[in-house]
Amino acid sequence: MLYGIAAYTLWGLLPLYFILLFPAGPVEIVAGRVLWSLIFCALLIAVTRTWAPLAAALKNPKVFWPLALAAGLIAINWLTYTYGVTTGQTVEASLGYFINPLVSVLLGVLVLKEKLRKLQWAAVGIGFIAVIVLTISYGKLPWIALTLALSFGFYGFVKKRVGSRVDALASLTVETVVLAPFAAVVMIILTVIGQATMTAQGPGHFWIMAASGVITAVPLLLFGASARRLPMTTIGLLQYFAPMLQFIFALTILGETMTIERWIGFGIVWLALLLLTVDMLSTNRKNSPARRLTTQLT
Repeated sequence: MLYGIAAYTLWGLLPLYFILLFPAGPVEIVAGRVLWSLIFCALLIAVTRTWAPLAAALKNPKVFWPLALAAGLIAINWLTYTYGVTTGQTVEASLGYFINPLVSVLLGVLVLKEKLRKLQWAAVGIGFIAVIVLTISYGKLPWIALTLALSFGFYGFVKKRVGSRVDALASLTVETVVLAPFAAVVMIILTVIGQATMTAQGPGHFWIMAASGVITAVPLLLFGASARRLPMTTIGLLQYFAPMLQFIFALTILGETMTIERWIGFGIVWLALLLLTVDMLSTNRKNSPARRLTTQLT
């Protein structure tokens, strides 16, 4: 639980970091995140001397290919989120992560055969209503929010399926190994056409960009450790931390605005999340060891 809370809190702070990366564009930021994350993971593996789990993951097709799929999903998520933040659409980006718990719950029941209770079904239904209301409010389908919710929902699902076979560090390293060649090509192209900023804005900008390795890898490692240990529904509930921080920063620091219609749409989403929270707390109370022991004794 603590791994998950830490991961989502760090993700909630990302908009503030991306502001510091200007004038770098979303494509360069994502490519840099991949390459610096690979370097950071390689250093961690060297320090901890855990090359064996990495080698085993690379050699096992049942581990490598799901992680390759996860790499593609997280790349889509990173690019979409970075685009949203750098183009002044952090509010919609935060909406994607508010919706994501509902996606995680649906994946849990549709794919993992986890049973939904009445409040969970009600929350999912209300979530669909919220998407309709927000589509009307935006005048278009909120594609940034939906792309973020679906890509990260499926990323969490894939990590959950492969989690028992590989540790968090080896898992993330494989993902960055898969993405690194594409990221390197992107950086070369941007440099050739004169659009790369990493080495053109002074040493301060370079080291802020380089810090993306740590800033990217640490929450993903925490998330990977959490996804291996928690059910999909619980993982979805933990995500409240990130979008709430993003939403607050978007309104108070980035100066984005909210119309009445969008407030209504967000309110409906929050109602759905409230129902999920009530259901989770009620279920945890019923399933607590003390309650089970009391039931058995009586």
